[in-house]
Amino acid sequence: MRTATKTDPIPEPSRARPDQAIAWEDVGPAVDRVLADWVNSSRSTAATPSLAVLWERIGEGLEGGKRLRPLLAFHSYAAFGGTEPEGIATLGASLELLHGALLVHDDVIDRDFVRRGRPNIAGLYRLDAAVRGLPEPEARHLGSSVAVIAGDLLLAGAFRLADHASEEPEVRARITDVMHAAVSDAAAGELDDVLMAHSSGHTIDDVLEMEQLKTAAYSFAAPLRLGAILAGAPTERAEDVARVGMLVGTAYQVIDDVLGTFGDEQQTGKPVTSDLREGKLTVLTAYARRHPDVARHLAPGAAALGDPAGVDRVRSALQGAGADTYALTLAHSMVTEALDEARRCDLPSALRSELTRICNHVLHRER
Repeated sequence: MRTATKTDPIPEPSRARPDQAIAWEDVGPAVDRVLADWVNSSRSTAATPSLAVLWERIGEGLEGGKRLRPLLAFHSYAAFGGTEPEGIATLGASLELLHGALLVHDDVIDRDFVRRGRPNIAGLYRLDAAVRGLPEPEARHLGSSVAVIAGDLLLAGAFRLADHASEEPEVRARITDVMHAAVSDAAAGELDDVLMAHSSGHTIDDVLEMEQLKTAAYSFAAPLRLGAILAGAPTERAEDVARVGMLVGTAYQVIDDVLGTFGDEQQTGKPVTSDLREGKLTVLTAYARRHPDVARHLAPGAAALGDPAGVDRVRSALQGAGADTYALTLAHSMVTEALDEARRCDLPSALRSELTRICNHVLHRER
């Protein structure tokens, strides 16, 4: 899964909103505090010293980041009249734990040991094993095994925190339903992502459906829907904002495909060869694979991906086929559709304003 990479920060929300009772300047730090408290509590009650160390490393991995998902939930919550900072901060923290869980598991699937420009959980334990003298295959396996455990802990924590976001049983039940659906969708998309690798029988539409499930559903649609639910918005309004979020999130993932192939590792924070190396079917490769030069380089077992020069040749072939231009144009059209849908649904003006800002960010992330 090519989930969100680390690029330029999400633009700051507008500060001049007299109709808004709460502000991100208060909620953002509260999200960090809830996360820190959760990690510290889990570490202090860990059953073994090794689990306490794992929790410490999980906490380090949660530091920083753009907090995109809590920010989206906050914008929706505030726009629909929410006024309780602690509730939305707790919900935002649960979304960060969910995101952390899926990133950790994603790195295992993609055999990546770096995230945000530094060793991830798997990478840290791989290095520990190497220092102890384990052979490289054993060190890699140990690191990946611990990462699976870490992801499970994060996933359980996400549901536990989400259940504490509200005291109202009906709201808590709706939140739980959305969280379950988000995880189920992400799993379905991840499964298709894995099964479609090196496959020749899938279309661009198949890729987009996979990316909607894999990333857009939990990263954009679910946070916006959950914020509306926590604020007490009717079901149909929560569905409206989720529909817009799905479009924005899919555009985000298409841009991520471009960054995952043509981006600068110093900007993305992880190897840009991962998608190509793993044979991932992206919008880029689905569009260009009919081009003979691209097909030759991307065939299973092709030697082109075995060295940096070969990767550069693949990138050049993709550009020659117009894959990057096609993907960027597609992302622009999805963003336009999302903003049109937001107007059609008559979402609150403050929310439409923030979605416009985030859409601009999506389209201008650094390559």
